[in-house]
Amino acid sequence: MSPVKAVLFDRDGTLVHDVPYNADPARVRPVEGAREALDELRAHGIRTGVVTNQSGIARGLLTEADARRVNRRVEELLGPFDVWALCPHGPDDGCHCRKPRPGMVLWAAGRICTDPADCVVIGDIGSDVEAARRAGAHGILVPTPQTRPEETSAAPCVAPDLPAAVRLLLGTPPGDRPSGSPSVLADDAGRSPRRRGV
Repeated sequence: MSPVKAVLFDRDGTLVHDVPYNADPARVRPVEGAREALDELRAHGIRTGVVTNQSGIARGLLTEADARRVNRRVEELLGPFDVWALCPHGPDDGCHCRKPRPGMVLWAAGRICTDPADCVVIGDIGSDVEAARRAGAHGILVPTPQTRPEETSAAPCVAPDLPAAVRLLLGTPPGDRPSGSPSVLADDAGRSPRRRGV
């Protein structure tokens, strides 16, 4: 049994294909392996959650009700999560919750009564990993074509997909890896440096 007690996922680009500022549940499509990875965690008694920046709300491109409908569709396709944390603010709003700030990770860990040190955050861009670090949690980056090469090279741990990330955290406790170079299961540094506008 892994000592990890909870895994918090980024939503767009990590659990489901990124549709910028998505307000339409019909456009939700899970990434390959997402359900498999989540089922494996649940089978091990590890709690799951989502921590997602949704600046489209602040920009007036969708409402919080729209975001909740999309979240419900994610659960219909991937199963129930123990906690959801959503930041509706824009990049310049100065909130404490928007990743890379740690607010959502800390709040989600508190909601499920788990120490952040016993949590892993899995995401597709550097702000996901940085939010984990600032909260005292562990981060795993699962790069996509939108992940910047420098984000991949800076990540403490990189996996090629969600099932591989879950196998890694179940097989090797994050705190037990030797210090020094990051644990890399796949080097995607050559991928396009485009980035989501969330």
